[in-house]
Amino acid sequence: MSETQALTEFKQLFPVILPITVAWGEMDAFQHVNNVSYIRYFESARIAYLEALGQEAKITNNTVGPILADIYTRYRRPVVYPDTLIVGTRITELEEFGFTMEYQAFSQQQQTVTTLGKSRIVMIDYGSNQKVALKDCVLDDILKLQPELA
Repeated sequence: MSETQALTEFKQLFPVILPITVAWGEMDAFQHVNNVSYIRYFESARIAYLEALGQEAKITNNTVGPILADIYTRYRRPVVYPDTLIVGTRITELEEFGFTMEYQAFSQQQQTVTTLGKSRIVMIDYGSNQKVALKDCVLDDILKLQPELA
């Protein structure tokens, strides 16, 4: 099955793409995917981005790592089972202590973006619970994946 032009164009916007199959149990009493599910989808996409950076092992074996400081979701269209969402993820802003990420969920069934998201990630020292500056090695990995941020 070939991709549609809309999906091909969507994928060109994001350095990390994660397909997510919508489960029947993610729908709520209003017969669409419940809002909580999108937060989980974006979490999975955020982890996929960190894996694409090669940072997962460095983060899980370190005393400093990223935490979710805040998250925003905008629901443009309801999604229902069965569907597959293609979640695109990218960093849109680098900051001294972290970065801002953008997410978009593209419905294969509807052939359009149904959900938008944004989150702020802050680097934390887990021992002191204080924010710390983004390490150069992390920044270098981000710029390799997204050179346009330089």
